[in-house]
Amino acid sequence: MASLAGMLQALGHRVTGSDSAAYPPMSDQLAAWGIQVFGSYDAANLTERPNLVVIGNAISRGNPEVEFVLDERIPFNSMAALLHEEFLRGRESLVVAGTHGKTTTTSMLAWIYEVAGLEPSFLIGGVAENFGTSFMVKPTRPFLLEGDEYDTAFFDKGPKFMHYFPDTAILTHVEFDHADIYDDLRAVKTAFKRFVNLIPQRGRLVAFDGNENVTECVAKAFCSVERYGKAEDSHWRVSELVHKDGGVEWRLDRAGEFFATLTLPMPGEHNAMNATAAAALAAGQGVPAAAIVEALATFRSVKRRLEVRAEVHGVTIIDDFAHHPTAIRETLRALRNAYQGRRLVAVLEPRSNTLRRNVFEAALVDSLSLADEVMLASVFKSESIPVAERLVPETVAASLRSGGTPAEVHADAAEIVAALATRLRSGDVVAIMSNGGFGDIYHLLPAAIAAEHGVAR
Repeated sequence: MASLAGMLQALGHRVTGSDSAAYPPMSDQLAAWGIQVFGSYDAANLTERPNLVVIGNAISRGNPEVEFVLDERIPFNSMAALLHEEFLRGRESLVVAGTHGKTTTTSMLAWIYEVAGLEPSFLIGGVAENFGTSFMVKPTRPFLLEGDEYDTAFFDKGPKFMHYFPDTAILTHVEFDHADIYDDLRAVKTAFKRFVNLIPQRGRLVAFDGNENVTECVAKAFCSVERYGKAEDSHWRVSELVHKDGGVEWRLDRAGEFFATLTLPMPGEHNAMNATAAAALAAGQGVPAAAIVEALATFRSVKRRLEVRAEVHGVTIIDDFAHHPTAIRETLRALRNAYQGRRLVAVLEPRSNTLRRNVFEAALVDSLSLADEVMLASVFKSESIPVAERLVPETVAASLRSGGTPAEVHADAAEIVAALATRLRSGDVVAIMSNGGFGDIYHLLPAAIAAEHGVAR
C-alpha cells in the first residue's frame, strides 16, 4: 500500500493515507516522499473529498473511513485492481509468487534487469537496498512485481495475484500459510493453481522442483514450465553449493549444460534458490549470463531480510521478517552458516496471522531449536484469536526446554530487552524475527547493550 502511494504520487496525484500502526521501513519511505499519513482512522480524514479511496486488505466493515466512503458513495478500489488498471495494463507482467521468498526474489530480478540496462518498472513488498526504494516506474515495457496470495480487500476475497495477469512467472514454494483466510493446504494449493492457470500458452513458468506442492500446482500449466533446484533432472540445476565469506557460491546448469558460476553476498541456501529462480527467469527473457552474474554478486538484499541492524560490544543484531516456521528455520540455518562457531539467540514475536495460531506449534518448536537460546514475546493482539486456535508461547518454550534449548517468554519487547541485554556477550548473534514493529526492539536492544557495557553505539 505504501509503495502504491508512492507510485501514484509519481504520476502526479496528491496522496494521503491512514494507518494506526505504520512502522519502518515503509513509514520512513512515506515520510521521505512527503506523503501525509494520519495516525488513526477517522472519517474526518476524508472530509476533503478524494477522487478515489484505495482500501487495503487489513481494513474491514466497521472501520470509520470505510463506513464514510460507503455512505458518501466515494469511489473506491483495491490495491491490486488499481495496480493493474494504472500500471500493468499494456505492459509485460513478470510476477514472482510463492509462500516464501517473493520479496527477495523480485528484488534480485529487478537488480538483474537494472544491471542489464533494461530499466525495469517494479513493485516490491520491501525496500530493495540496491535501489533504496520499493518501487520504480519507467516507460519501458517490463513490470516486475511480487504476487501475494493473501486476499485483496473486504469486497474482494480472492488473492491479490489474480489481478496481475502474468506473462511470465516464478513459483518459489507452496505451503500452508495465512491460516486466517485459508482453511487448509488444499485451499492454498487451489489459489496457486488458479494463478498458474492465468499464464498464457506463450508464457513461461519457472518453478521450484524441491516441493511436491509446487509440482501439483504446475501439473496442468498451459505454458512451458522450467523447474529449478538440486535434482539431477532439474532444467536449472544447482550444484557445488558452498558457504563462504558470509555468502554462497554455486554452479548453475541449464538443460544439462553449464550456464554460470553464481555468487551471492548474503547467506542461506534458500537465498541461492531465490537467486537461481531470478536468474532462470531473466535468462529466458534474453538477459545475458554476464549481467546475471554481475547483478547477483552485487546484490544488497532487502530491508528486514537478514539485515544487520547493529554491532555493539561484539554482539551482532540481525533483523528478519520471518513470520512462518519454514522461514524461521531457513533464517536460522543461514545465520548458522554465516556466523559459524558463534552463539545464536532467536528473539521471536508471534505477530503474523499464521504464527499467532497453534496450527504450526510443533513446526515452530523444530525451527526455533536451531538456535542456542530463544526469547518469545507474547502473542500480538492475542484477544483477536479464538482461545482454541491461539498459540501459547509458554507451551512452545516448555517444548524447547525439554529438547535442551533454553527458552523464555516475556510480555513484550521492553521485558525481552531487560532480560537479554545483561546476558549477551561479545560474539553473540541475535536474530530478531517479526513482521511488524516489535515495540522498537531494533533500537532498544542495541541501546541497552551499549548502556550495560558502557560503550558507544
